[in-house]
Amino acid sequence: MQTSKAIEIWVGLFVAAGLVALFFLAMQVSNLAELRSNSDSYKIVARFENVGSLRVRAPVSVAGVTVGRVSAISFDNQTYEAVVEMRIDPKYNTLPVDTSASILTAGLLGEQYIGLSPGGAEEYLGDGDEIELTQSAIVLEQVISRFLFNKAEGGGDKGGGSNDGATSTE
Repeated sequence: MQTSKAIEIWVGLFVAAGLVALFFLAMQVSNLAELRSNSDSYKIVARFENVGSLRVRAPVSVAGVTVGRVSAISFDNQTYEAVVEMRIDPKYNTLPVDTSASILTAGLLGEQYIGLSPGGAEEYLGDGDEIELTQSAIVLEQVISRFLFNKAEGGGDKGGGSNDGATSTE
């Protein structure tokens, strides 16, 4: 009887440890572990025509190095653009004012993130500054529809061209 109680306790502890490990794994995968915001970080803003599936807490990177996170995404009713706020780690406080921001995708179907490309200005972005040069997300459905539309339009011209030639010889 005592042996079965001890086994039940060990199995319970093992299951509890497994659940704790799964919780920490889920936190790492969902980027919620980095939810705490650094009070020393500074905010920069960028405006995009289309943010695609960009999410809050998405990485902000320069040359493949994560320098910050997206802190908020909102809509401007005046300009009809998406306004993206980013929190940048204070140790990366030398981003030039002519830095450009692009919404990129990690892999073919991966998560979207913001890639910053530093310019050559001698002045640096500060807290609350806005990035002027932006490139919106590429929407895969729009690219495919443009390709198909151009193919259909090109096929019609070739057929029309051969009919015109046949009509002129008659």
